[in-house]
Amino acid sequence: MSQTRTRYAGPIREAAVHPHGLVDQGFASDEALAAVLDRYPAELFDINLYDYDDAGQVSLRTGARGRLNGEELLAAIQQGRLWVNLRQVERGWPELWTAAMAEFRTVQAAYPGLRAVRNAGQLILSSPKARVPYHFDAAGVVLFHLRGRKRIFVYPGDETHLAEADMEQVVARQTTEELPYSLTFEADARVVDLEPGQALTWPIYAPHRVENLDRFCVSLSMDFQTWPSRFRNGALYTNAVLRSRGGRPRFTDGMATPELAARWAASLALKRFGGLQSRIAHLDRDFQPEVGVEDGAGALRA
Repeated sequence: MSQTRTRYAGPIREAAVHPHGLVDQGFASDEALAAVLDRYPAELFDINLYDYDDAGQVSLRTGARGRLNGEELLAAIQQGRLWVNLRQVERGWPELWTAAMAEFRTVQAAYPGLRAVRNAGQLILSSPKARVPYHFDAAGVVLFHLRGRKRIFVYPGDETHLAEADMEQVVARQTTEELPYSLTFEADARVVDLEPGQALTWPIYAPHRVENLDRFCVSLSMDFQTWPSRFRNGALYTNAVLRSRGGRPRFTDGMATPELAARWAASLALKRFGGLQSRIAHLDRDFQPEVGVEDGAGALRA
């Protein structure tokens, strides 16, 4: 179905695939990945394990980096059911980041009017049977796929699939990015199977979920902010603060740019003076990667 059902107008109107050249530069080889895992700052690792019930509802476990060397850690990811995000690629792997930014500029040129003012990236290493639950990103995204095969389900960004009250909670870091999900949403999904050398774009904020197709996968997820997205995120944060204090703010859908900009400015002041404290800054970690154990998740050691 068409993916133009979104409340957030922008240059990217539907999910689309673009070519990229990062694979040919060798960034997804075992040797390159093991080497970068050895040196990547431990505080930039997110190691997750997702469990699902029959209704598609998810529970999340988070892990610690542990003491495996890069080669061992790569083996644990390849054999298990782990989803590993290496945040701040611009800091942790600057060579990959430089190459990815060149590819991003080519993708951006395909959308007249798209002007990114800030970019950030995470390298995603995920086990053959890993799945990421229904969620949204509070930014635009270009997903550069480097290795394996991935199936991405992209959903409309209307109130049914993406309630603005839930967006407020995510933007204000009161909850993780996962959203309330119903199996009935599947009739509305655009499904894309992504191969190495392909990059996927979708409308800003569009909910999505991901399944690996029985292969170890490597992708670079590049977030980008535009001034419209920064204004809206600020307005969502301000609304979250107002709602937490008993207010009933109107949805940002009905706000013109000057009002969105004013609420963005208000959000800067609120964050500076403690509007809402993050509830996800320190998630409890209950496992660490281990080779040869179920799911690749071993007991957490001191």
